[in-house]
Amino acid sequence: QVQVVESGGGLVEAGGSLRLSCRVFGVKLADYQMGWFRQAPGKELEGVAQISAEGGTTYADSVKGRFTIRRDGAKKIMQLQMSDLKAEDTAKYSCAADAYCYSLRSSEYDYWGQGTQVTVSS
Repeated sequence: QVQVVESGGGLVEAGGSLRLSCRVFGVKLADYQMGWFRQAPGKELEGVAQISAEGGTTYADSVKGRFTIRRDGAKKIMQLQMSDLKAEDTAKYSCAADAYCYSLRSSEYDYWGQGTQVTVSS
């Protein structure tokens, strides 16, 4: 059984930084494509960043230059480093994993975590 677990959310002031972490249990993280998605109240689920098993990355235009996605094979963890946070980044952030997906289309990911809340105060 595959389990995806996020951590690291919280409250931060605008302009601040936060790092989210994601662990996957039941499969080998290094073999999977990983993505971060977010959903703000009243809005649709949005793809934020994606990293392939080979290390290639894709970012939503809204976070380019501010967010960095990376994976640490030794620690079996995937992280999203968020900097220069804005009020509009406030959302529930979810980590997703898939063996074959190389996009930010949420419908293509098989495994999802419960999410972690990020709140940016202005």
